Amino acid sequence: MGVKVVDEIDESLIEDAWSLYHEAFNHLNAHAVQRHMMYRGEFDDVMADKRIDKYLSLDETDSMSGMATYTNDLDAVPLISPAYFERRWPVLYAERRIWYCGFVAIHPKAQAATAFGELVGEMYRVAATQNGIISLDMCRFNDANRHMSRVIPLMLHRLSGEVRTERMDEQSYWLYEFPTDGGAR
Repeated sequence: MGVKVVDEIDESLIEDAWSLYHEAFNHLNAHAVQRHMMYRGEFDDVMADKRIDKYLSLDETDSMSGMATYTNDLDAVPLISPAYFERRWPVLYAERRIWYCGFVAIHPKAQAATAFGELVGEMYRVAATQNGIISLDMCRFNDANRHMSRVIPLMLHRLSGEVRTERMDEQSYWLYEFPTDGGAR
């Protein structure tokens, strides 16, 4: 296995990339309030956006076993606020040493630990060599079931020997339910 980094997914690979992405994230639509899966048009736009690097984990037959997106151009990432990063880390922001990992998708039949580990390792090396930071988001379902907020720091600790983890922000969704009589008084 190996990781190949490209700035644009070749048209001949776009269907395989979409299938991999769709299989990896489609189930989250029923488990997370906020949509965690791009629509096909959005996905195609990201795959063509040269500001966003695509990390491809390739198996021994050069088939995609995993894929991730990664950028230090925070304006390229929909739904995040570059102003937040600029306010919190003005020097890192100005020097473009803040990276955002949009997603890591692993093919269900791939050796998840290997493909995921290789992708994380490659992205880590980019930020670490420039004394940068990495940011990402995860839904509660993925964290509760896959323990991502514990797994990723452990992986990074093995690579770097030291890693500091901070929850940057949290958005919660609330439900207000009323009695069956409508609460009329």
